[in-house]
Amino acid sequence: MRVLSVIPPMTQLNTPYPSTAYLTGFLRSRGFSAQQEDLALALVLRLFSRAGLAALRAPAASHPDLDFFSTQYARYAATVDGVIAFLQGRDPSLAFRIAGRNFLPEGPRFAALDEYVDPDGGDPLAWAFGALGIQDRARHFATLFLNDLADVLRIAVDPRFEFVRYAESLAQSQASIEPLARALAAPLTLVDTCLRELTLATIARHQPSVVLVTAPFPGNVYGAFRIAQTIKQHDPTIVTVLGGGFVNTELRELAEPRVFDYFDYVTLDDGERPLLALLDHLQGRRAQDRLVRTFVRNAGQVRYIDCGEPDLPFDETGTPTWDGLPLDRYLSVLDMLNPMHRLWSDGRWNKLTVAHGCYWKKCSFCDTSLDYIARFEAASAATLVDRIEAVVAETGQSGFHFVDEAAPPKALATLAGELLKRNRAISWWGNIRFEKSFTPDLCQRLADSGCIAVSGGLEVASDRLLKLMQKGVSVAQVARVTQAFSDAGILVHAYLMYGFPTQTVQDTVDALEYVRQLFAAGCIQSGYFHRFACSVHAPVGQNPEAYGVTLQPLPPTAFAKNDVRFTDPSGVDHAALGVALNKALYNYMHGLGLDEDVRHWFGSGKLRVPKPRVPRHFIERALAAG
Repeated sequence: MRVLSVIPPMTQLNTPYPSTAYLTGFLRSRGFSAQQEDLALALVLRLFSRAGLAALRAPAASHPDLDFFSTQYARYAATVDGVIAFLQGRDPSLAFRIAGRNFLPEGPRFAALDEYVDPDGGDPLAWAFGALGIQDRARHFATLFLNDLADVLRIAVDPRFEFVRYAESLAQSQASIEPLARALAAPLTLVDTCLRELTLATIARHQPSVVLVTAPFPGNVYGAFRIAQTIKQHDPTIVTVLGGGFVNTELRELAEPRVFDYFDYVTLDDGERPLLALLDHLQGRRAQDRLVRTFVRNAGQVRYIDCGEPDLPFDETGTPTWDGLPLDRYLSVLDMLNPMHRLWSDGRWNKLTVAHGCYWKKCSFCDTSLDYIARFEAASAATLVDRIEAVVAETGQSGFHFVDEAAPPKALATLAGELLKRNRAISWWGNIRFEKSFTPDLCQRLADSGCIAVSGGLEVASDRLLKLMQKGVSVAQVARVTQAFSDAGILVHAYLMYGFPTQTVQDTVDALEYVRQLFAAGCIQSGYFHRFACSVHAPVGQNPEAYGVTLQPLPPTAFAKNDVRFTDPSGVDHAALGVALNKALYNYMHGLGLDEDVRHWFGSGKLRVPKPRVPRHFIERALAAG
């Protein structure tokens, strides 16, 4: 039995999403013939090529907003393949031409460069790249070039196209499959046609009996269904299986039979045990009633089957493999001129997990009731370093991104010790909680073992709301922990939140003042503000009274169910505040505006905000006291 795992569009450009690597490695360890393909990357490389641009030329000609493309088409066609090769690291010498700004046609995305001004009349980007940063400068310009072309594609042929959130509105918290079904029944766009051709070529190459399609995000769902649709039209006997993060969070109450026009099976949570059971069933060794966490369609009705077999211990899930994925074809892009923020899009990172689930699992905004959070298991340091060494030997690359919900301090300490004991030189970064266990000594030890960056949740940056969230940290504690990481030479990214229940305008202004001081003190180098969303799987969604909000009734749901609207008696216009917060944060990440009163970012008129109550030297004093 041949099993093929595929990554649908769209995920990341710079590195493969790890689910297929995990499943392929696991299935091979159990004796199955398993292969993998990244159709997301393949689609991007097909569209953003000389041939792809030729297909865009006619539809773009009828759009006045795309005159920049039509009038400079010859230059775009001449340079696109070289830009892709440069971003893949296959033609680094092209950086000199790209950086000179006389080689690439420059569309609307390049206007962002005008925001940088040198008061002395010198190079306005010298602060970011210096005199010798040719490769990075060129990578940033090449990324703007790619974004211009993505805009052309979006306007001319497919308004849903995004590099990471492709058509996500068709799936995210959609109670009905109807919008997705209509899109799948519509005539094929250029993007659809390319994806169909790539899918058929992949099927012809591997001749699979079973195709596993991972949908980690709502922005993968349309592509996943298009792939399955193509497979079923080509050969209905090929078994198609849907799984991944989107399924695990949004399809837990799946009752829509039409899903099974595309997929024969839909599995929940970690895939190893459900897949072993399913493959046994397909080989006639197990009855359907013995499946594990699997939806099927019987007699036109959706049925959920779970015989209750436990998951495999984390130590026994095996080592992921990237064999079969074109590791030399991923694109290292540079969207933002911030040394920490770039890690998500620049460089090819081997993704591993230190521990399954979250050791804290108390945060009220988090899906603490679901398996990916609730079931905590850690592997031994020896096992982790064995996996690291196997991956380095296979890929030839020593950069790792640990994709934990929150890597435990004790596990990281033992991992660092094992790496140092074996004298294994790697670079790694990952997600943590800013808890007091991360002492200066531990942070230095992590740096010595190869840690280059960490990300963690500061969320609302308000002690009152952090307590309500059950985050288990205070602003002063976060300041001291982030300083310890920064002093050790480790970059720090803060996840930030606004719009949490009962959050007032005053809370929001105070939170931004805390964030300003953390940037000014050098405690954090990067951050991202996102709007709070109430999940049905989180404590706020399950016990809204405790957080002072009222949930709005959900419509009858047969398809996706996750986000739920709520009424907050505070009545704050969080959307308007969010614009100001993100504007401030963008400037802080570029070292700008750190001496400005935070009220400056909120402007005037309707968005008048109160003076922050936070003492102007709060963070400075917290660090001194620590």
